[in-house]
Amino acid sequence: MTRQETSQYRRVLPRKVRELINSISITGLALAVLFLFLIPMVYGVVTSLKTDSQFSKIGAPWWPASERQFTYEGKNYDIYPVSIEGEIRELALVKKGREFSSFIDPENVGAGLIEWQGQWRQLERTWVFDAQWNNFSKTWNAINFPRLLRNTAMYAGITTFGAVFSASLVAYGFARFRIPKKNVLFMLMLSTVILPGAVTLIPTYFIFLKIGWVGTWLPLIVPAFFSWGTNVFLMRQFFMSIPRELDEAAMIDGAGPFRVFFSIILPQSMPALTAVALFHFFYAWNDFFGPLIYLAGHSEKFPITVGLTAFNNLYSQSTNLIQAASLISAVIPIIVFFFAQRVFMQGVVITGVEK
Repeated sequence: MTRQETSQYRRVLPRKVRELINSISITGLALAVLFLFLIPMVYGVVTSLKTDSQFSKIGAPWWPASERQFTYEGKNYDIYPVSIEGEIRELALVKKGREFSSFIDPENVGAGLIEWQGQWRQLERTWVFDAQWNNFSKTWNAINFPRLLRNTAMYAGITTFGAVFSASLVAYGFARFRIPKKNVLFMLMLSTVILPGAVTLIPTYFIFLKIGWVGTWLPLIVPAFFSWGTNVFLMRQFFMSIPRELDEAAMIDGAGPFRVFFSIILPQSMPALTAVALFHFFYAWNDFFGPLIYLAGHSEKFPITVGLTAFNNLYSQSTNLIQAASLISAVIPIIVFFFAQRVFMQGVVITGVEK
């Protein structure tokens, strides 16, 4: 190897080492962040599979488990790890005493009772994995989950359609038409995003009460058909990235503004439409305060968020059932995001870039 080749090799090798270190660091950081985000989900799944008694017993493991027992002469006895002549053996405690206790060996019952000197209360129980899958069926039957899911799906589906359709129409006007003081109107619309909801809560409720909408779905569904500032902003940014030449070509062929909107703009904007739809769908699915104040006293119309609150009040001591109910309510959003994540992420990236 010549001196020049040796020098070039020395320059290339550190660069490859640095690239490898950077790759390992970035991957490790991503895995660490993913682990932190998954901790609540793992905790929820594990908790939902536990028994009621496991929460109150000292020394219980963090995973779903039950005390290992052995049936002897028609009775169940707890099994403990006991030191017998320097050997740890798992024995069933048959007779409890202060200084002497009697055990039976589950693997050698014919040997009879084994006397052990010591305080049995200081022994640790033996636990076996025992996932309580029936917690989900108990939760499903405890409250009318099909009705709650149906109400929530209806609320989320209708308002998602209204939010996406109205936002796309308004964004189309801001992106394609010459409107007097258009920039001022656009900034005025965006300013509504920073307006706290508590400021408009009482006036809005008073108006809906006067027109007789309180106690119905109308106060929750109708406002979604009048667009939201964040949705309009995202859709406008995407529409402005679509070349105007497509609009002009369609107009030359005789297409009007609405024909251009439905035939040119919307088909080209599926990533943005999907992103806005998912944003609103998740918001509506998790909405609690709106249904709580407008549907109070009408339990047959409650979505799953309000229904879970009532369930938590009834089963406040059953943490496992509460976690099981929460997981059931999260199944549909997880499925929706899983199948739409590619288009969703594409929409998030593209809507932030203005051509």
